[in-house]
Amino acid sequence: MRSHGQAAWELLLPAAAAPARRRGRALQEALREAVRSGRLAAGTRLPSTRALAADLGVSRGLVTEAYEQLTAEGYLRSDRGAGTWVGDAARGRLGGTPARGAAEDLGAAGHAGGVRARGTDRGTHAREAVVNGAEAGTHARGAGAPAGRVDFRPGTPDLSLFPRAAWSAAQRAVLARLPHAALGYPDPRGLPELREALAGMLTRRRGVVADPERLVVCSGVAQASTLLGFVLRARGLDAVGIEDPGSPEHGRLFASTGLDTLWLPLDEEGLRPETLAASGVRAVVVTPSHQFPSGISWSAERRAALLDWARAVDGYVLEDDYDGDFRYDRAPVGALQGLDPERVVYAGSVSKSLAPGLRLGWMLVPEALLAEVVERKRTMDLGNPVLDQAVLAEFVTRGAYDRQLRRCQRTYRERRDALLSALAEHLPGTGVSGIAAGLHVIARVPGRYGPPERFLARSAQAGVALRALEEYGTARPGDGEVRLVIGYAHLAPSVVAAGIRRVAEAVGRR
Repeated sequence: MRSHGQAAWELLLPAAAAPARRRGRALQEALREAVRSGRLAAGTRLPSTRALAADLGVSRGLVTEAYEQLTAEGYLRSDRGAGTWVGDAARGRLGGTPARGAAEDLGAAGHAGGVRARGTDRGTHAREAVVNGAEAGTHARGAGAPAGRVDFRPGTPDLSLFPRAAWSAAQRAVLARLPHAALGYPDPRGLPELREALAGMLTRRRGVVADPERLVVCSGVAQASTLLGFVLRARGLDAVGIEDPGSPEHGRLFASTGLDTLWLPLDEEGLRPETLAASGVRAVVVTPSHQFPSGISWSAERRAALLDWARAVDGYVLEDDYDGDFRYDRAPVGALQGLDPERVVYAGSVSKSLAPGLRLGWMLVPEALLAEVVERKRTMDLGNPVLDQAVLAEFVTRGAYDRQLRRCQRTYRERRDALLSALAEHLPGTGVSGIAAGLHVIARVPGRYGPPERFLARSAQAGVALRALEEYGTARPGDGEVRLVIGYAHLAPSVVAAGIRRVAEAVGRR
């Protein structure tokens, strides 16, 4: 085992000199970069938290938090009582990238075993299928309920939080300065200033490796999925794996590109490596930071195993980071893409933070796929609208996007707390699983309130829309308990409380 010697603290001294309010994040960023660059090699043993804190002149808590964060993300590994080492999961250095503007001229240059469902529309997978006018590719279900009803279906943000005044100010600023030439046909990858702004923001907030030249602006994660699907199909793949439970919409999107989908079962840590290895697929879609719908955060071991699998089969992972910014009990776990940007396609959007109707998202693309993705984007729509991209770039660079995220985080945390309180009061014994994050929870209602069919039917008769967990996968537990995926972000705390009370009255206290 390599010793850390003087390497670790020397690399981290600049971070220790950062302003106090940014010191923790700066320390984490410096550690990530040191691991990715190889300056801290796999197997290097790091100093104890006490020793490193003393060397850097920072609090021990700051170092402990950094070690814990990077261990959760897979950069470090730790054995209780035996120290902390650099893990071997990260492959963070980018390969060569095309010269700026070169992608405008780029041309487009496995078989899954087990049970398949083309588009996931067979059997029970597609019951009540999905979208009420919301984001098709990122778990948006239920875009508003009729008057007098309470709609707990997950996926919809609070659209009243859209920052109209700040967005309008950004629009005016853009229209005042945008040159006429900018209104021509855009670079299919996206406006350069937006790609620069997004790359900086994603590096800072989500711990990704973001080269603006390899960032493609797209119409949400839905388009990112279809772009990748077309490219993989052209390369000879015929199937892609999706998490079980997971979003049926992923299957529909890939079906539109000619790919079948294979459901791959999860446990409490993520995809099981043996199942993945036996599946025969060479591409999977995952939501590792906050799995939809189960609410788990993938363990560091499963993240590393997934990347090992991708390298072994020469495959790719689509990371759908649909709500990665919304963590309420600690800093969000960094994106999987930061560990291996050549195997992970990272996709996100503003659908949960601003509004799905903006149709603005992004994908970070491995070098080997970039030319084909950009050419497919060019032939699909010639690029996203320039004015919308310029406004988002202005919004990000002036700090308004960070302010919006903080506002949403405060609001959604309050609503999650209201939901937990209402469940405890009106449906005692209900357990809530998953991490404290995102826009939904998994509620496990005791069997005495069931059976599930009766519970859902009586709730609907009382004017409350709910969605069962079993609608998002293949598992059909027969224990009589009611498992619900409850969305709360779009509902005021008083409405949340009233809705749960109405459910309790409808199903009866037994």
